[in-house]
Amino acid sequence: MNEQLLMKTASDMVKKGKGILAADESTPTIGKRFSQIAVESTFESRNEYRDMLFTADKMEEYISGVIMYDETLRQSTTSNDKTPFTKLLSDKNVLPGIKVDTGAKNLAGAPNEKITEGLDGLRERLVEYYEMGARFAKWRAVITIGDSIPSDHCIVANAHGLARYASLCQESNIVPIVEPEILMDGEHNIDTCYEVTNKTLDCVFDVLKLHNVMLEGIVLKPNMVISGMECDQQANVDTVSEMTVNALKENVPSEVPGIAFLSGGQSSDDATLHLNSMNKNNVSLPWNLTFSYGRALQADALIGWGGENREKGQEAFLNRAKNNGLASMGML
Repeated sequence: MNEQLLMKTASDMVKKGKGILAADESTPTIGKRFSQIAVESTFESRNEYRDMLFTADKMEEYISGVIMYDETLRQSTTSNDKTPFTKLLSDKNVLPGIKVDTGAKNLAGAPNEKITEGLDGLRERLVEYYEMGARFAKWRAVITIGDSIPSDHCIVANAHGLARYASLCQESNIVPIVEPEILMDGEHNIDTCYEVTNKTLDCVFDVLKLHNVMLEGIVLKPNMVISGMECDQQANVDTVSEMTVNALKENVPSEVPGIAFLSGGQSSDDATLHLNSMNKNNVSLPWNLTFSYGRALQADALIGWGGENREKGQEAFLNRAKNNGLASMGML
């Protein structure tokens, strides 16, 4: 394990003014996105869409890294030179990343709860991904709030999965994005989300330490503390900002170089405004606060592209990337 390399990579991922593009939608998920704009999901159309995003002029001014799906990591530009996406991004000083989990499945002994799978064969896959150019990875754990859940069983099981994955990544000199996501689905209020977020983060970092994960060489990708989607009382921007930062202060060690939030079903505007408020109102935090957004960066670009209009798609993508870059400095 090259500790200096891991620390540098992690630091580069969360530089002020930049964030991470989550373009790691699985084939079924991207198919759903394409169906909304009446575009057939094929190997070629998925390649073309990712090419449109990655070749956007000056995207590297706002994007530090791109999380890709296995298929995407193996694809190349659609231009005549067929440049591998990993090389295209690296040449722009954008770090290539890879989603390595195989999805959330039903957790045995815990009705209505999930456990993320993908540890089998992960060591060998990480070696291959590093050789292909990947320098960081992502693993998403899913925590659901509902009637009598989440259980301790669910939180602990997912924390162990995240820790085992993170340890294997660092062994291969790949920075792990540690993503414990408290889902927005449900009628719960922001106080319940705060309580569950606190409990989950506390457990995750206890288990990371137990597994000898070097915290200086990870990036945390948490949810924001936010009201459930079906809650009658939706917390305002400043409340979300304050409660999210408080949860981080209580649970995230200062050794962690940065925190790249997931958007988690928020609207594109809300995700940006919440991030901006956190950075504007907190100038002396031990970690950089930035973004690792999927839909919040891509929704407008997908509509603008519509399967054929590259220029309009790139314009929409760059606009969102720029605004989130500003939000990561509290400058909106």
